[in-house]
Amino acid sequence: MIYKDITIEQLVEEYPETLDYLSKNNIRCIRCGEPVWGTLAEAAKEKGYNDLEIEKIVSDLNLIVNK
Repeated sequence: MIYKDITIEQLVEEYPETLDYLSKNNIRCIRCGEPVWGTLAEAAKEKGYNDLEIEKIVSDLNLIVNK
């Protein structure tokens, strides 16, 4: 299960199928060449997402990995 406090590194290692979603939503990840340090929530906040939007991102990512 994906949580907002999962590190980006762990997220892409364990759930590589999330890379397209992250990239399409401008959230830094390995594919875009930015450093992968920090959590999903931190990366999303750097791109201007608020807490409610981050909850939706987490929900969307869990739907992707649970297909």
